[in-house]
Amino acid sequence: MLIALAAITTTASAQNLISSGSPLYKLPYKNTYVMQTLVAENTFRTAKMEKTKPGTFEQARKVLPAPYWDGHDKEIEMYWKAWQIGIKNICQPLDDSGFVTSYIAPAYNGNIFMWDDAFITMFCRYGRNFFPFQKTLDNFYAKQHPDGFICREIRADGSDCFSRYDPTSTGPNLLPWSEWKYYTQFGDDNRLNKVFPVLAAYYKWLKLNRTWRNGTYWNSGWGTGMDNMPRVPEGYNTIYSNGHMIWLDACLQQIMVADILLKMGFYLERWQEIEEFEDDIKKLSEYINNNMWSEKDHFLYDQYADNSLSTTQGIYAYWALHTDVLPKDRLDALVSHLEDTTKFNRPHRVASLAADNPKYKAQFGCKAKMLGRYWTGGVWPGTNYMVISGLTDKGYRRLAHDITMNHYNNVLKVYEKTGTFWEYYAPEKAEPGFMARKDFVGWTGLPPIAELIEYIFGIRANVQENNITLDVNLTDGYGIDRYPYGADGLISFKVARRSSADEKPKVTITTNTPFTLTLMWGDQKIEKEIKKGTQTV
Repeated sequence: MLIALAAITTTASAQNLISSGSPLYKLPYKNTYVMQTLVAENTFRTAKMEKTKPGTFEQARKVLPAPYWDGHDKEIEMYWKAWQIGIKNICQPLDDSGFVTSYIAPAYNGNIFMWDDAFITMFCRYGRNFFPFQKTLDNFYAKQHPDGFICREIRADGSDCFSRYDPTSTGPNLLPWSEWKYYTQFGDDNRLNKVFPVLAAYYKWLKLNRTWRNGTYWNSGWGTGMDNMPRVPEGYNTIYSNGHMIWLDACLQQIMVADILLKMGFYLERWQEIEEFEDDIKKLSEYINNNMWSEKDHFLYDQYADNSLSTTQGIYAYWALHTDVLPKDRLDALVSHLEDTTKFNRPHRVASLAADNPKYKAQFGCKAKMLGRYWTGGVWPGTNYMVISGLTDKGYRRLAHDITMNHYNNVLKVYEKTGTFWEYYAPEKAEPGFMARKDFVGWTGLPPIAELIEYIFGIRANVQENNITLDVNLTDGYGIDRYPYGADGLISFKVARRSSADEKPKVTITTNTPFTLTLMWGDQKIEKEIKKGTQTV
């Protein structure tokens, strides 16, 4: 396969580019590709198209996980509404697009977005028994270029929206995170084996094409997904320019991804391909800790070309929660800003920009509406999910739960007012954000589905360790039926009502597959081996 591709490279005419399956890339510039050998293993590029038509929402309700929550009917209604809207956003690929499968999309301009679909598939994994949502990402993999590049936005006709050398062309690199979430839930070794070379090739492309001479990473407003966040120095375009800066989130995300690829490579025994990742993690972590931490502010910042630090405190710094960059004392200090009411702890948590920033847009216009103005203060479900999951993983369980409940309840209040979900939300009161798109499911499926299951109900799976955590914070009775686990597992959890948060939970479990249960409440934790059938813990 590699030899064949190399032959194509040498024989391609000046104006014709290398095929990624079918059709050919039809781009108006010459072939300058340097082959990434891992791309030769990318089977998505030559896969035949599969069109999978979803069933009706009524059919979906019979197979999707079914939650209940005593006294919270509106919350359960919101859960099902999110699935109903999301299912409507399933698209069929055009015959000549080069896409390889049906997919779910944000459904506002017909394009697929890497940033969006990475987050969308994180809640859609719970719908695997209804529709193969994870295969949405296969269309990005099918469009991987011979050098490893994947465009962040691709039109319905299969064409890239950006040249690969455009500063806005790709990112954030969250595809491995989504795939690892999926693997952790289901243990799909076959999929892991297929996606690993694709993801490793993309990682290597970013390392070759998005770094400065010291190995740190750059990006742009569009490339980060946080379009108008005020980050670049004066004179540079906020959205389109790299600002000659070291971009903190781009560095942190590559550390996160390198760690995920290490785990994938370990399971797959791809020793040669993962040798560099550990060194990359060490070098980037040392640089960030030594050069991008402000001891004065106890915060992580972007770094300008003159080595000075930015003063913009944005939610992007909390990608650090998904790494081991900071020692415990510095991480504690960074996390403390999330509780500061002058910073990120606004009436609707978590504001994307610290409230004491002069460009924070809590209110503007003749009616002084408190709407956030996109990434100058808006509350975004995707980045909130990043913060909540990172806090939980790092042991800040109580804070994670507090933020989850605040965010979830604000989304619920807006749902009760409008009957739908929005692209993002205002930070100062329960309202949609300025010009936010409605019926957005979209990453806004995260609060009513993923956050409900994982951080309100507290059910988190780890198939690799054959473990499910049940972190009980509610005192209400609640539970879920048809919780998907592993290849064929279906589990029912029923948590009885408690008189106080300190009372040990009583949990009834019905399962067709054995697993180890880690039951948590307050500061307590026990483990219990769960066998097939029904038992009460």
